[in-house]
Amino acid sequence: MSNNTFIKDATIYVSRVKMFDRSDWITYIAWVGLMSGLLFATLGFVLLGYTNGVTFPTYVWNVPLGTFIFVGAIAFDTIGHRTVYKEELQKGEALVHHITIFAGISSCLLLCLAYSFPDFFAIPSLVMIALSIFYSVVDEALHWRRYIQGHSDRVEMWSHFFIFVGHLLMILSWWKWFSDGYPGVKETLLFLP
Repeated sequence: MSNNTFIKDATIYVSRVKMFDRSDWITYIAWVGLMSGLLFATLGFVLLGYTNGVTFPTYVWNVPLGTFIFVGAIAFDTIGHRTVYKEELQKGEALVHHITIFAGISSCLLLCLAYSFPDFFAIPSLVMIALSIFYSVVDEALHWRRYIQGHSDRVEMWSHFFIFVGHLLMILSWWKWFSDGYPGVKETLLFLP
C-alpha cells in the first residue's frame, strides 16, 4: 500500500507513458482512439438532433456520458497494462480483455444494425451486451486477485471501477434507447448530410 496521496500515485502512473515503445503507442492510440471515435459519434449524433430541435429522452445523454467516462478510464488503465502490468496480463487476463472488447464492440455495432432490423438484431445485441458485462466481471475478479497479491495498485483499480461504470451507463442506456424504439433517431437522421 502506497503512502502517497492518490494524486501523487496517479501522476506516477501516468508518467509511465515514458516507458512506451512503438508498439505500446500504436496499441494505446488505436484503443483510446477507437473509443474516442465512439464518443464523438454518439455525442455528435445526439447534439446534431438536439441543436435541430429533436427531443430525446433524457436517458439518451447517458450514452455519450458513459462513453466519456469509459474513455477517460481506459486512457489511464491502458498505461499500466502496457507497462508495469504487461507481463502479469499475459498470464490470461489479456485474453479476457480481448473477449470483453470483442463483445463490447459487437454489442454497439449490433445495436446500430438493430435500428433498421430490430426483430433480427435485438437478441444478438442483448447476448453480446450480456457477454460484455459477464467478461467485465471476470476481468474485475482477475484484477482484484492481482491487487490482493500486490500486482496492481489503487490507480488501476479505480480506473477499472470507472471503466465498469462508463460501460454499464453507456450500453444499458443504449439498450433502453433501442427498446423504446430509438426515439429521436429518425428525426435526427434527416439532418445528416
